[in-house]
Amino acid sequence: MNQKLPSPVPIGVIGLGRFGRLHALTLARLAEARLVGLVARRPDPLAALQQELPGVPGWTNLESAIRESGAVAWVVACSTSQHVAVTRTLLEADKSVLLEKPVADSLADARSILPLVRPDSSNLMLGHIVLFNSEFRQLRDEAAQRGAISFIDCVRHRPASIIAQFPGENPLHATMVHDLYAVQALLERAEPDDFIARFHRTPQGAVDLAVAQLSWRSGPVASFAASYLTPPGMPPRGFDRMEVFGEGWAARISPNPRPIEVWSDAAAWPLPLEIRTDSGGATGMLAEELRCFTRVVRGLEAVPMGATYGDALQVQEWMERLAASASRIVDSG
Repeated sequence: MNQKLPSPVPIGVIGLGRFGRLHALTLARLAEARLVGLVARRPDPLAALQQELPGVPGWTNLESAIRESGAVAWVVACSTSQHVAVTRTLLEADKSVLLEKPVADSLADARSILPLVRPDSSNLMLGHIVLFNSEFRQLRDEAAQRGAISFIDCVRHRPASIIAQFPGENPLHATMVHDLYAVQALLERAEPDDFIARFHRTPQGAVDLAVAQLSWRSGPVASFAASYLTPPGMPPRGFDRMEVFGEGWAARISPNPRPIEVWSDAAAWPLPLEIRTDSGGATGMLAEELRCFTRVVRGLEAVPMGATYGDALQVQEWMERLAASASRIVDSG
């Protein structure tokens, strides 16, 4: 007997930088979704992506795209400074949104859309691919089965060249944030009691290293290091590692780069993230995140822990408290 399958969810993508492009390519290869629109501020990136995705309409005007595309849900992958304004426009138009983190540059801006977000966050899901990484999902299962966590150690290092490519980008907000979300999920949203952070700066004053520690009176301690320090000979997206210790058990994941290395005239790490978007289909953590989003849009699943609007506000507040801690050290030095 033939079973009728649900219709694909019509989804559009706003912002066509590196990650917006990956969202679009992934959605175009998912049976659960139908990519119906691309939005960019400038025509050049729009035209370039349409060459890879012929037939997908594009706009440089958001209001026109909302009105004409037929999308019921949108992925927002534009610059952080635009997040709140774009998300507000979409929520006011009664669209579902998957928003790449962070919500905004400040906690106050992030809170400004609170009246538009449903209490269960079902119309606003935060993009958090780490939650859907196969190694991290297994780590969460192991932790749930094996008992209380005592210590979590997270490192996330990126190339030193980022300092020149993206002036003013602090690794606390750009990279450590991923591990903050991961720890939030591992500790089931428990609010830390103590926040400590330090920054290291280049001779020109740019932050190239952020180290932090969170602790809970209930027992766990979490440490974090995020940097722009790796040299050219290391993997092109640096490396990530997380270690978790509990009573009588420990675990380690190394999700970046994926464990495939190639050597010829130079070393190569061809799969830095668990993301594939080739013509044979989309696989990996971004595909699983977007599949989850289609189920949320259909009302078949709740937004998972670590990806709700409330979770985003909690982590945004953690970042502000850590940044304030680091600033106090500088001011008193």
